[in-house]
Amino acid sequence: MGAKKGEKILRKIGLDIGNVRIGVAVSDLMGIIANARETYTRKSEEADIAYFTEYARANEADTFVLGLPVNMDGTDGERVRLTREFGDLLKAASGLPVVYKDERLTTVQAERLLIEADMRRDKRKKVIDKVAACIILQSYLDGKH
Repeated sequence: MGAKKGEKILRKIGLDIGNVRIGVAVSDLMGIIANARETYTRKSEEADIAYFTEYARANEADTFVLGLPVNMDGTDGERVRLTREFGDLLKAASGLPVVYKDERLTTVQAERLLIEADMRRDKRKKVIDKVAACIILQSYLDGKH
């Protein structure tokens, strides 16, 4: 599980991509724990790609994990197409691999966690995207071990 001598361990970045906001989570250096980091407000496709390319460099990340919003019946819809297009642009700009993780029910799961934590609705709205990104990334990390 640990790095070999002289090998550098790099972080993974999880993204929950929405039309207006993108939730961001980053793994620890061991690739075991996902940490909710921020909710980024989208500006333009070009600005968004530039932001996350630099974000990956600044956080010493080697992989993007994007939540894939598959329909409940398992089919791909418009959101899946848009997410894959964003992933393709991100991969081309950053040179890093992009992997996709089924995100069905992650927002529901995030909402439930925040309600259980007794967080007020107005505060939940501000953090729900980054918590969903954290769930997506943690699911990916759990599958690696």
